[in-house]
Amino acid sequence: METLAVFERWHAGEIPPIAKLIGFRLVRFEPGEVLFELNAGPEHANPMGTLHGGILCDLGDAAMGTATATTLKDGETFTTLELKINFLKPVWIAKLSAVGRVVRRGRTIVLNECEITDERGSLVAKLSGSCMILRGADAVGR
Repeated sequence: METLAVFERWHAGEIPPIAKLIGFRLVRFEPGEVLFELNAGPEHANPMGTLHGGILCDLGDAAMGTATATTLKDGETFTTLELKINFLKPVWIAKLSAVGRVVRRGRTIVLNECEITDERGSLVAKLSGSCMILRGADAVGR
């Protein structure tokens, strides 16, 4: 499966541009579940000095999207339809873990969730989202 090859290259160090920009790493992937890590620091801060919420959104979206991608069949790709996040505590400097999971994969719609925790296992943010599976002409170029 082409998607699996992409993850293997990523895991081996061929890092996508957004992961380089933000600094998150793919640690583990299996069908329907992935783990990313991010060392959050001052470079990720908002004007108040805490971790910018958009960083958590990007990390969670990547985890949920990648979890979806682990379920794709040949000729399929996907796009995110919706993303919701609950911010549960502020972060300044922390090692964050984001576990993205497929809750349910239908023929066209995938329901996802993600929990982002700090190094003490404390829940920082909880996300949910949905993706749409694309096939045929809709999948070309994605």
